[in-house]
Amino acid sequence: MTIDRIFPALSWLKSYTRTQFGQDATAAFIVTMLLIPQSLAYAMLAGVPPEVGLYSSILPLVLYAFFGTSTSLSVGPVAVASLMTATSLAAIADQGTVSYLTGAITLALLSGCMLIMMGVMQLGMVTNLLSHSVISGFISASGIIIALSQLKHILGIQAHGDNVITQSLSMLESIGEFKPVTFAVGISVVLFLLLARRYAKQLLLMLNIPENYATSLSKTAPIIGVLSSLAIVYAYNLQSHGVAITGNIPAGLPQLGLTFPSIELIRDLALPALMISIIGYVESISVGKTLGAKRREKVQPNQELIGLGAANIASSISGGFPVTGGFSRSIVNFDAGAVTQLAGVMTAIGIMIASLVLTPILFFLPKATLAATIIVAVTSLIDFSILKKTWAFSRSDFYAVLATIVITLLLGVEIGVASGVGLSILLHLSRTSRPHVAEVGLIEGTEHFRNVKRYDVKTYPHLLNLRPDESLFFVNAAFLEDHIIDSINLRKEITDVVIQCSAVNEIDFSALEMLEALNSQLATLNVRLSLSEVKGPVMDHLEYSGLLQHLSGKVYLSQYQAFQDLSKRVNL
Repeated sequence: MTIDRIFPALSWLKSYTRTQFGQDATAAFIVTMLLIPQSLAYAMLAGVPPEVGLYSSILPLVLYAFFGTSTSLSVGPVAVASLMTATSLAAIADQGTVSYLTGAITLALLSGCMLIMMGVMQLGMVTNLLSHSVISGFISASGIIIALSQLKHILGIQAHGDNVITQSLSMLESIGEFKPVTFAVGISVVLFLLLARRYAKQLLLMLNIPENYATSLSKTAPIIGVLSSLAIVYAYNLQSHGVAITGNIPAGLPQLGLTFPSIELIRDLALPALMISIIGYVESISVGKTLGAKRREKVQPNQELIGLGAANIASSISGGFPVTGGFSRSIVNFDAGAVTQLAGVMTAIGIMIASLVLTPILFFLPKATLAATIIVAVTSLIDFSILKKTWAFSRSDFYAVLATIVITLLLGVEIGVASGVGLSILLHLSRTSRPHVAEVGLIEGTEHFRNVKRYDVKTYPHLLNLRPDESLFFVNAAFLEDHIIDSINLRKEITDVVIQCSAVNEIDFSALEMLEALNSQLATLNVRLSLSEVKGPVMDHLEYSGLLQHLSGKVYLSQYQAFQDLSKRVNL
């Protein structure tokens, strides 16, 4: 393994230019403006002090810059991971306690270690086991729970709960505490952010600002909402009217240190950390690949595991909570013109300056503003069009997505993410356990074979040509065997069976045993078993197992050869 493979940053540092520095610096400034309110808001969502959100946005950006492979991904606190952090810690500690913060730091440490282990073990393909539609359903449901959890700050009431039922009942019980002034502040910021999302770019374009900068600057509206609401609260002393404010945020940089958690804490948080790692990685790799495709840039899944793992360990060392690649700020980073991860390093420097200088100014920042920032941000996560799409495309996908959404909404994100992962694996196993097996025939005048149900093809009553469109392994071996036996029982005239293996890329020991048993069973029925178009690696396994020595039929190079040879045996 080369040094460039371990530290991808070396590949772009070698040819870094002054022009690239200017582009990265511009992007860093814009992302910093977005990341300051986001960091504070997601810290509140995670249940940790606001400065911890800033700490989680410094060192992780630097470590990812050295180990990550995406030039555009911006790492830091994100909505879903923050919610999962709060949900995971609710059972072991109360918010505001040292134990709670220790738990958040431990989650980041465990998540980082797990991600690095998966990267070293080359498990980047883990995303292939997760259904995109199911994960989309989970994220949409999580977006609703997040928005509902922040509504209490907009209304100025006390509420709790980790699902829509407990949250709704809790808010109904506390509705008598409703504070009109707090609501006015929060709903004003919500409306401002929604209007900015829709019209800010157009307004900036009217001011002759270049489109790429207008797109990025329009997404930094939260910082204007923060400063405006802060100024209003300060000027009119709104905290005396019940508007909850952030209060004192300690100025300074995080104290670096690695605290080893107790065995009991590791046991309690290991599973939540794994879930946060998986969901965070899926979100991050999806954003990285999407942005990478626009630049024809290849994102390495296994190295991304290591990059995100290093970022989470860095967050833990600096007293932060779990982080991953964020969709909104990565898009802003990309649109603002970032060309390398040095933009992330410069963003980290910007957050450092904010931690040192700006925190006293944030004393009067209303919590309703941070809640409004979260609510508007998560609206982009909520997309129930996936239900309509899956209903039209695949009913099994639809029911899996619907189940994930309902379970998450009613039982909370921990059970929701577990059910989402479980349903994704069940969907995969369900499809591979019952692979498409086509009976094929010859298209006359060619050497091509197609499904008898879709094409007008030539067949022979005594000859059964089957093409399994899946590799053969323990999950689907019995299905293919039953399919062949059932066909023979229905058609007594069959004397030869040919399995066209053009789509069989792999075969495991269970499938080999099935073929041996099938060969023997067909022999007792005076039916020969042949194979065609067997790929090299599969042939190696067949030869090693000894199946070919006892095969009642032959192994043909092509399906056409098998068809021509066995069609002549009709009278034999």
